[in-house]
Amino acid sequence: MSIAVDPHPLLDLKTLRARFPQALSTLTGPDPYVSLQGALPAWGDAEKELVRALLRAGGFKPSGRSKPCSEYMRAAAERGELPRVNAGVDVVNAAVLVGGLPISIVDAAKLQGALRVGVAESGASYIFNRGGQEISLGGLICLFDAEGPCANAVKDAQRTKTDDDTTDTLILIWGTRSWPGRAEAVAGALGEALVGLGATVE
Repeated sequence: MSIAVDPHPLLDLKTLRARFPQALSTLTGPDPYVSLQGALPAWGDAEKELVRALLRAGGFKPSGRSKPCSEYMRAAAERGELPRVNAGVDVVNAAVLVGGLPISIVDAAKLQGALRVGVAESGASYIFNRGGQEISLGGLICLFDAEGPCANAVKDAQRTKTDDDTTDTLILIWGTRSWPGRAEAVAGALGEALVGLGATVE
């Protein structure tokens, strides 16, 4: 799946296409929060700031409810409230937790037309949950399809999220050049975990 990437001073984007042998709602496997534990060197506040700097590069303010999803996952782990969605999303969330980089997973079948990664214009927004809540995207690096922005390092769009019937996914690892090699390492660990679920990964 080809993605055009606009020039960016910090972005080190890695992508994976993962096709699963059956619908995610019926797929089972080992607990990814256990199996991926210790797969990568630990990360902390210094690395958190590197990710925030990536999001700030276009003018976005990554704070409050607009923090990178890696910070959300770490806070959830500290509370003992790791989310459970489906086998594909859970393994991505586990990779976010151990890797420290935000990761998007979208249903490839829901994407429309040509794909591009770039910074969203001022005033851009999309709905990110079933309740109809919106996130303001101005200045944030996002994945775009023919219908507009649909994924980023904070919250992915509801219209392209995986569902019970998903079998084909596109995964984006929002790495930063300020943390060299980390996105590649996260992609490797996540790819192995996806293969362990029976996925074909490219």
